[in-house]
Amino acid sequence: MQQATELKKQLQSIHRKSYPAYKSLKGSYQFGHYILSIDHVQGDPFASPSHISVHISRKDAGFPDAYSKNNLTCITLADHLTRQFEQQINHYSFRAKGSGKSGLISVSHCGQEILSRTACEITSKGITARFFIGFPANGRTINAPELEKILFDFLPACVENTFFYKNINQEELEQTIFLAEDQQAIREQLKEKKLVAFVANGAILPRESGISSRPMKHSVPFISPESLRVTMNLPHKGKIIGMGIPQGITLIVGGGYHGKSTLLNALELGVYNHIAGDGREYVITDDTALKLRSEDGRSIKDVDISLFINDLPNKKNTHCFSTADASGSTSQAAGIIEGMEAGSKVFLLDEDTSATNFMVRDTFMQEIISREKEPITPFLERAQKLYTIAGISTLLVAGSSGAFFHIADTIIQMDCYRPVDITRKVKEICGKYPLSPTKVPAFVIPDSHRIMQKNSPVIRSHGHGTGKPDRLKIKVHGKAGFLLGRQEVDLRYVEHLIDPEQTAALGLLLKYALEHLADGKKTIPEIVDYLQKQIHTKGLIAFADGSYLPCGYAIPRIQEIYSCFNRYRQ
Repeated sequence: MQQATELKKQLQSIHRKSYPAYKSLKGSYQFGHYILSIDHVQGDPFASPSHISVHISRKDAGFPDAYSKNNLTCITLADHLTRQFEQQINHYSFRAKGSGKSGLISVSHCGQEILSRTACEITSKGITARFFIGFPANGRTINAPELEKILFDFLPACVENTFFYKNINQEELEQTIFLAEDQQAIREQLKEKKLVAFVANGAILPRESGISSRPMKHSVPFISPESLRVTMNLPHKGKIIGMGIPQGITLIVGGGYHGKSTLLNALELGVYNHIAGDGREYVITDDTALKLRSEDGRSIKDVDISLFINDLPNKKNTHCFSTADASGSTSQAAGIIEGMEAGSKVFLLDEDTSATNFMVRDTFMQEIISREKEPITPFLERAQKLYTIAGISTLLVAGSSGAFFHIADTIIQMDCYRPVDITRKVKEICGKYPLSPTKVPAFVIPDSHRIMQKNSPVIRSHGHGTGKPDRLKIKVHGKAGFLLGRQEVDLRYVEHLIDPEQTAALGLLLKYALEHLADGKKTIPEIVDYLQKQIHTKGLIAFADGSYLPCGYAIPRIQEIYSCFNRYRQ
């Protein structure tokens, strides 16, 4: 550990030298009440910026113990501090001048949801904040005075105003922690009340636009129908009233543009806590919920889809089904089985993004094409047993087929963004239009033991002598997926992914699994279980290539880890 004065001397000694001389600064320096670490120095002013971290001891930071007493409060406090730190550094980014990324100061940009990020971590030892700085240069010549300005003038002000309890808006932080604890209380009461989701009265569900997740102004507040109204008792806010969606099969119907998909989307993202002012702070869904859809062309490897698909004309074994180019129906069948394996207890589906032939077969079609000639057992005929046998509830948006009315336990009509419970009314009408009796194959819970194959690295010749295996490199494409080695992992239709940092973390986890765990013997559940335990005990640092972990990762749910691994083409 060196003192800050040593860093200043080193800066003066490398001024106007070639840019790589910045690498000599790597190390840790004591700055008053915090430690500054230069973890990785960029090789060029036009390359990705340098990785920096700051550590403040628990005692010096001075935050109340109650704000880091468990995982929930630690994540919430870290998220709050990341947002405050971003506001601070935005005042100073690019105020130091130079070529390329010179003067850039950046940290993770947090959205409406609260995620566990590497940008800020709270531990028993204190606070670690990670971020990026573009070290200044003129051309490719070091401009040390400009970096000195960043490290000795700009950054200390940002750190002091963010990570020391005495300097922040303490009431705002208290309300943030209280909200998180209230949200957790709702999650716990969902199980007690046998609900899969809760939507508070007054919630604002519509979003500003297709590219903005902020609440829409002047939109219709959500009001629960009387018959579905429940009361939640919260430790801080007290009693709140809203709509409770019971376990079982729930159908959401209504005319176009009346709010069906808006409600489903809010419920889909209810697996995450939201920030105050989002409008969906008290829209809470079972945190194992999984949105399912058809994915034409996706890869399926050794999945038992026989619950839905059997007796294919090509005699392919659907108890251990593989394809490099799945149809809509096979992809959706595989998604359900993979979701069961991931431990999901709620499935969310929208008819609009589902394979029609997978969801339902009407009476007329059954008259024309006999069951013996149809390999698909539609979701309509499996949904009830998914709940009664496997304990998995379904939330389904339906707009075209009335067949689902017959199996639904709860039916909600969205009428001008207002929910109406029409269950009793519909059940009376169902008697007039009975479903034709069908013989459904027995419901057998799939028993999957998919093996993750050992990674086969590409061997390249590096000059003379024996070739060496290429290390897998990751290139993240926003939320949509990443390139791992030479293979694209397409995550466009994994709809619970809300942040590119989750996708980056999935790339990190998959890379680690392929390089260290996949041996042709371990199953995917065994590998994912190991990764989850490592995340819980050590965090994402357990999977880092080097001795440090940079800013830019957010921990995904186990459902998204499974979704990623299942889409990797082996």
